[in-house]
This record gives sequence, C-alpha cells and structure tokens, in this order.
Amino acid sequence: MSSLLSPAQLLGYLAFVFGVGCFLQTDDRRFKQFMAVECFAYVLHFGLLGQPTAVASSLVSLGRSLAAMYSRARWLAALFVGLNLALGWWLFSGFVSLLPIAASCLGSLALFLLQGLRMRLLMLAGTLCWVVHNALVGSVGGTLLELVVAGINGLTIWRLWRAGR
Repeated sequence: MSSLLSPAQLLGYLAFVFGVGCFLQTDDRRFKQFMAVECFAYVLHFGLLGQPTAVASSLVSLGRSLAAMYSRARWLAALFVGLNLALGWWLFSGFVSLLPIAASCLGSLALFLLQGLRMRLLMLAGTLCWVVHNALVGSVGGTLLELVVAGINGLTIWRLWRAGR
C-alpha cells in the first residue's frame, strides 16, 4: 500500500487530474494549457520512477504544448518530432522506451498539424502508446490516467463528431 502513496505515484495521480481536465476541453487552447501542466507532473513522476525516456518525452511534450499555444508552424512539428527521435535514439533501452517517444511524436503531429476532431483522434493513438508503457513500468496513476483519458477523449471525439455532422 505504501508504494501506491509514494511521491512518484502521487505525482502520477496529479498528472491524472490534469490529464482528465485536458481531454474534457473542447477548446483547443485550453486543451494545450492543461496538457502542459500534465506533462510537467509526468516529468517529475517518471523521474522518480527512473524512466529517462519517459522524462525526455514528457519534457519535449511540455515544450511542444506550450509552443503549440502560440504557433501551428509545420517546422515546429518537424522540430519536436526530430527532437523526440534523437532523444529516443540516445536513451533507447528496449521496446518499452520507444512507446513514450512514439506517443510524443504523434502528439507533436496532432498539435501542430491538426485541430478539433482529427487532432484528438491522433492524440488517442498516442494515449494508447502511453497506456502500454505505463502499465509495463508500474505507473499506477499514469496507467489510470491514460485509460481514463482514452475514454474521455473518445467521448469528446464523439461530441465533436456529433456537433460537426
């Protein structure tokens, strides 16, 4: 029980709260703001769990979320994808270490190149990468977060799809 209340897991639960708030947003700017705070909590969480690739991916995602609030330039998408791939190559430690890199690359493409429904669909693919990663590394809050985020994002996708019909 004490491991469920460790500082690392508590930060995972904090990321959970902001992640849920993020995917409840139908406004793209507020979505990106909540995502930035979620990423910061994830940086601390994965740092305490000893997951350097997830820390690097979360740091890039934090920067990406902030940058995407002010610009949708394609070159920024390429920059963040390239940064993720370089960090993934440098920190590679097996299949599990690729999952946060893939998730962050998908998120970069989604935030800079897409909006609305299509953005959230690509974010869902990244969420599924995080679900698998977090389950494999023992992140209780992170796994719960990504499972709930997948459900909430699915609901928001449905709401956006229905509103656009």
